[in-house]
Amino acid sequence: MNPARLVAFETIRAVHDSDAYANLLLPTAIRRAGLDSADAALATELTYGTLRRENTYDAVISLAADRTVDLIDPPVLDAVRLGVHQLLSTRVASHAAVNESVELARRSAGRSAGGFANAVLRRISRDTPGEWMTRVGKTARSDDERLGLLTSHPVWVVRAFRRALAAEGRADELDDLLQADNASPRVTFAALPGLADVPNDARRTDFSPLGFRSPGGDPETQVTESGGRIRVQDEGSQIAALALTRARPAQAGERWLDLCAAPGGKTAILAAEALAADARLEANEINPARAGLVRQSIAGVPLEVPVSEEDGRVRARAGGYDRILVDAPCTGLGALRRRPEARWRKTPADVADLVDLQRGLLNAAIDGLVPGGLVAYVTCSPHLAETAGVVADVLRDRDAEVEELDARAVVTAFCVTDPALVPQADGSGRAQLWPHRHNTDAMSISLLRRR
Repeated sequence: MNPARLVAFETIRAVHDSDAYANLLLPTAIRRAGLDSADAALATELTYGTLRRENTYDAVISLAADRTVDLIDPPVLDAVRLGVHQLLSTRVASHAAVNESVELARRSAGRSAGGFANAVLRRISRDTPGEWMTRVGKTARSDDERLGLLTSHPVWVVRAFRRALAAEGRADELDDLLQADNASPRVTFAALPGLADVPNDARRTDFSPLGFRSPGGDPETQVTESGGRIRVQDEGSQIAALALTRARPAQAGERWLDLCAAPGGKTAILAAEALAADARLEANEINPARAGLVRQSIAGVPLEVPVSEEDGRVRARAGGYDRILVDAPCTGLGALRRRPEARWRKTPADVADLVDLQRGLLNAAIDGLVPGGLVAYVTCSPHLAETAGVVADVLRDRDAEVEELDARAVVTAFCVTDPALVPQADGSGRAQLWPHRHNTDAMSISLLRRR
C-alpha cells in the first residue's frame, strides 16, 4: 500500500467520521508517516481533490453502483471516492488507482467490500471523464443543480456566489469562480513588515507588499527558521490586515484592537505594523484554545500584545481604540479552496445566525472607537448577507455616527499592482477579492470611520 494513499484515506475518514478539518490534520499526518516531498504532494492532492469534488464523485458512484451513496458503507465509500478522483482528475495509472482503492476498501470492510469497490471502479474506468460528466448532468432537475453537480458546490452556494458577482455586474464569471474553488491554491508567505524581508530570489505575489510565493520545500521549515517572522498566509488575509493599518498614517501611541483574532495571522501583521508605528495592540479571542494559537502566532514579534478571552461584543466596548479589526466569524465560503470540506458543512440556516453575530460585533467595535477611529470589517466570505448586508444595516441604524470609507481606494494605494477592484452596485466602498480574479481567498473588506 502506497503510504501517500493511506494518509489521504485516513485523513478523509477523519473528516467524515470525526468532523476533522483536513487543513489542520493532514500536515501532522504527513509528518507522522514520514512521507518524502513527492509522497507528501500526492497525499495532499488526493485528500484535497477528493474532498473538493465529493459531490460530483458521489453522483458518478451512484450511477456506476446503481445505488445511492448513503447505502454504501462509509469507509468503503471513501475508498471508492479516492479511486474516482484518481481516475477522473489525475494522471495516476488506472490500474494503480483501482487496485490501491480496492485494497483500502478490503482492509476497512472485508473481502466483499473489496469486490464491490473493484466492480464500481472498473466500470468507471471504462469511460472518459467527459462521458461521466454528461451522464451526471442529465440527472439534474434544474440548471443550478446541474452546475452544482458538475462543479461540486451546494446549490445554495452557487446562488449566493451568483448574487455576489452580480453585485459587481460580473455574474457571467460564476463558472470561473466555481472552477477556481476546485483548484489547488498556491502556497504564499508574508514577511512581517520591519521584521523580515522578502527573500531576494523569491517571486513576489501580485498585490500584497508583504507577500511572496513558496520556493518549494516544507513551508513549516521556512516559518520555523525565520522565528515566525515569515508566515504562511493567503495574500487576501495580508491585504485585509493592511487595509486597517494603512488606511491613513498611524500616530505614535494609538490603541489598536484585533477583536476576533484567531488563529492570529492578521494579528501578527497588525503587531508588526504597531511596532513600527509605536502604537499599542491588544487582541481578543473568545475560545481559549484558539487564543493560544494567537499567542503562538505573535511570539516572533517583539511587542507586548495582551490577548483576552471574552465575547467580542463585550470586549470592544472597553473603548478608547483608534483602530479595530473585526475579522468576523463567517461561513468561510471565500476559502473553499483551502477548507474543502467546509462547503458541505455550512447551510443557509447558518447564515442568519452568523449575520446576527457579525452585526453585534461591528456595532460593538464602533462603540469602542474614539471619535475619528477606524474599524475594518472583514469576512472570508463573499455572501452578500455577511458583507454588504451587515454593513448596510449598521450604517442605516447609525448614519449620524459612522461614515464608510472607500476601501477599494485604500487597498489599491498600498498594493504592488492595481487589483482592479470592481465598484459595488449598492454604491458602497467595499473591496471584494476573488479566487478567480486575484488568486486569493474571497475576502470582503469594508472600512468605517466614527465621526
